[in-house]
Amino acid sequence: MKRIIYTIALLAMGCSAPKEYHFTENDITLIPKPVQLELQQGAFVFDKNTTFVVPDSLQGVVQLLTDKLQTAAGLTLKVQSQAAEKGSVRFEVDKQIAREGYSLTSNKEGVHIKASTKSGFIYAVETLRQLLPKEIESTKRVQADWVIPAVHIKDAPEYAWRGLMLDEARHFFGKAYVLKTLDRMAMLKLNVFQWHLIDNEGWRIEIKKYPKLTEVGAWRVNQEDKHWEERTPNAPDAVKADHSNAYGGYYTQEDIKEIVAYAAARGITIVPEVEMPAHSMSSIAAYPELSCHKRPIAVPSGSVWPNVDNYCAGQEETFTFLEDVMREVMALFPSKYIHVGGDEADRSEWEKCPKCQARMKTEGLKNTAELQTYFIKRMQQFLRANGRTLVGWDEILEGGMPSDVVVMNWRGIRNAQKAVAQGNPMVLTSDTYINRYQGLPQYEPEANGGHVTLSKVYHYNLEREKLTEEQHKHILGSQANLWAEFIATPEHSEYMLFPRLFAFAEVVWTPSEQKDWKDFVRRVKAQMQRLDVMGVKYAISMYQVVPTLEEKDGKVLLTLSSELPDADIRYAFDGTPIEQGQRYTAPIAMSGNTICKAAVFVDGKPNVVSKDTIVFHKAAGKPVQCEPEADKKYQGKGPHTLTNVVRGTKNFQDGQWLGWLFKDATITIDMQTPSEVSKVIVGAMRKHNDAIFLPTHISVAVSTDGKTFTTVADQEFPYQQKGVSRLANFSLEFTPVQTRYIKVTVKNLGKNPNGGDAWLFLDEILVF
Repeated sequence: MKRIIYTIALLAMGCSAPKEYHFTENDITLIPKPVQLELQQGAFVFDKNTTFVVPDSLQGVVQLLTDKLQTAAGLTLKVQSQAAEKGSVRFEVDKQIAREGYSLTSNKEGVHIKASTKSGFIYAVETLRQLLPKEIESTKRVQADWVIPAVHIKDAPEYAWRGLMLDEARHFFGKAYVLKTLDRMAMLKLNVFQWHLIDNEGWRIEIKKYPKLTEVGAWRVNQEDKHWEERTPNAPDAVKADHSNAYGGYYTQEDIKEIVAYAAARGITIVPEVEMPAHSMSSIAAYPELSCHKRPIAVPSGSVWPNVDNYCAGQEETFTFLEDVMREVMALFPSKYIHVGGDEADRSEWEKCPKCQARMKTEGLKNTAELQTYFIKRMQQFLRANGRTLVGWDEILEGGMPSDVVVMNWRGIRNAQKAVAQGNPMVLTSDTYINRYQGLPQYEPEANGGHVTLSKVYHYNLEREKLTEEQHKHILGSQANLWAEFIATPEHSEYMLFPRLFAFAEVVWTPSEQKDWKDFVRRVKAQMQRLDVMGVKYAISMYQVVPTLEEKDGKVLLTLSSELPDADIRYAFDGTPIEQGQRYTAPIAMSGNTICKAAVFVDGKPNVVSKDTIVFHKAAGKPVQCEPEADKKYQGKGPHTLTNVVRGTKNFQDGQWLGWLFKDATITIDMQTPSEVSKVIVGAMRKHNDAIFLPTHISVAVSTDGKTFTTVADQEFPYQQKGVSRLANFSLEFTPVQTRYIKVTVKNLGKNPNGGDAWLFLDEILVF
């Protein structure tokens, strides 16, 4: 490792002894990683004589740093447009530098920054911020050496759209948290903040022409003490006038102006999202005449599916309302882009609505799918006439869209491929949903389905292997989406954002060939100390040990792994303290029931300690047949997944679940030799938002020859409309019987009560 020592003479506290600063490459912890960085000899110290030499038009950029230096260091620094002596930070406009790029050179004489745009200078200042000690983030004066290493940096982003989406419709976090989030985005050089202000569960933006949108639409009956999926429907008049029984809130137009200005000062464009035609119950609760049915409805307190209460596409009043709303939105948000949602619309009301049917006839539309395309295109034309560009989720592609419409994929690569084939600019988001689990679900707060770890985010390459070079030219960038159904507080939101937002920032800024996971983890560990100073409640899920059980050559092997490179993993069984555990070096052969504790050790101490109960049963490792086969998308590791002792997690994509769509499942286990059995446990999952339902009936039959079966247990399990997403074990006990073959028949609910077919998911059949 290259090491540079630079001596600076400082007169402090009456002491004339020179102070040595030791900088190595390990001291550089910038995220995102710059395109080019050279550590050079020397250092620059910020002191009371430091001057910023900046063109008048850029003095607001400097304030991003001078305010922090004044607060944390007590330094009130001069900002001027004329040349200064040594010890200055000098801005120079250089039109040869890329639009968002910059160069930064620091040495004992000062700091020299070049850029061609305001954005470039902002990113250079944010780099200075990260080069300074972590104490720069303090909200009170602290003691620190306000020194940066001598470096030469040339930097520019890989992608133009580097976004974060925050959902404040489901849960309202408030202005202070939004401002903090924007500041943290700026630190990471993210430049687009998509603000999800409107959904079924809340309308969060003041519209002066339609005051009921916030008087009614911003408030719902407070059921925050209940699980999101177990909240009950509300009566239209259930919210009290004084809101004493309500949950909600909204931003005034003055709030919006302040937040937009704050973002702009940090190089961030705020893209508002005004959902249509679906996800609109909060506005229909305020103005029922906007719907097809015209009935009063309530703002829901929790999960809604399907989205039936949508805007009526057949009446002009709907478009008058939406255009009025958009005029006020456009007056508040100078962004070129306006997001209209366009996703998950159930069109059943349109099928019955005379006005919608008349519109279809007048416009020559064949079906309600084409009516939805008409709806979105009409809003697109309105926005274009006002100098704005429409952005929508990938459903808007289904009827074709003009080539200037920006599409966000959320349903996978196929929709991205379809968009670029049509020539539409694309923002990729489907792999960066950071509302999903970032660690083992049993150790994490409840999240939406799926597993998006820190390493998974970091290794995302914006589908380069699935798109041609020509297609990739249509990719504007990517966006991390944080939906908030299960996120009720700013602290929980921070936990979901960090450290994954570090990884995402590097994905969209740094060229993929320069990324280095091991080096990134080193920098994340250092940046976590900065987050501590900032008061951010970040996750430490990357320290979790992931246990994996697999059957190989007739043995059950336990593998322990970690996201961290070169992790020091130690483990202990049953009552042995983890501090006395053994160092993990190879898979461990398991032979009986046990409790395994494991942890990554850092500096000789355990970090997150995982604890897993391993239960062996009589059918462990036995052959299995499934009739019919599980759906090709959810076959686990094959039929033997059901007897491999490994239990599935709440992430139904973890490889331990078999899934059947609409169909029942019959599982036959060959015990290989006659065995006495008296109990069968069937592991299943309930996750209604993903159309996964618990079994409604299970029967167990036994046979000695595999041909003639006798039923020994049979039980109904009535469907429950409301229920928390959970893992369930269904236990069927019976008189002990000698048998070789066990047939378990599990009945699927069949039809999803909310429309479509139902999934049945099983992870293990335990036999005792």
